[in-house]
Amino acid sequence: MTTIRHHLTEDLILGYAAGTLPEAVNLAVATHVSLCDECRAAVEAHEAVGGSVIERCGTEDMSAGARESALAAIRGPAPEVPAAPTPDAVLPAPLLSYVGKGLSDVKWRSVGMGVKQAILPTSSEATARLLYIPAGVAMPDHSHNGIELTLVLKGAFEDEDGRFARGDIEIADDAVQHTPVADISEDCICLAVTDAPLRFKRLLPRLAQPFLKI
Repeated sequence: MTTIRHHLTEDLILGYAAGTLPEAVNLAVATHVSLCDECRAAVEAHEAVGGSVIERCGTEDMSAGARESALAAIRGPAPEVPAAPTPDAVLPAPLLSYVGKGLSDVKWRSVGMGVKQAILPTSSEATARLLYIPAGVAMPDHSHNGIELTLVLKGAFEDEDGRFARGDIEIADDAVQHTPVADISEDCICLAVTDAPLRFKRLLPRLAQPFLKI
């Protein structure tokens, strides 16, 4: 059983429960919640509070014809329900609709030093990508212009804030400067979400940044 040591912040849990997060951030939170009993319980608690508030709200009169329209929709043909995604050993269910049937469907693009990425199709408010980092390889030293959420799906990495393994999520902002290094024992696969470009110290990553959309 996986022991998760790095969890979501209260703000992210509240935003997820309220449905106010950008799509890419929502994806990272949903994927972590699918792996973490503690954060899933926290989300459910917030959703229960929201439901209680709605129940105490006053009612509004319906517009003319609203009842008939609702009944007509109910009587209409049942909407097609998509088949539930088949479980994948690495990619939790929330990710599969963005990727395909599993890890073998990911369209990787090399970014150098054996590192690969696959940018996922989300709204423009934030960017979500899968990262493949070979065992023992270090990512470029960087800071942030916004937030960066990094959720480990396979293997592990270490940086100045500790060790992160499957299910752990690192939440970095403009106060964090770090150099993630994949664990030497296994290749690392992560879901990384950013809402602004990273800040690199070295020239080469800065030159490549516009092409890699990081």
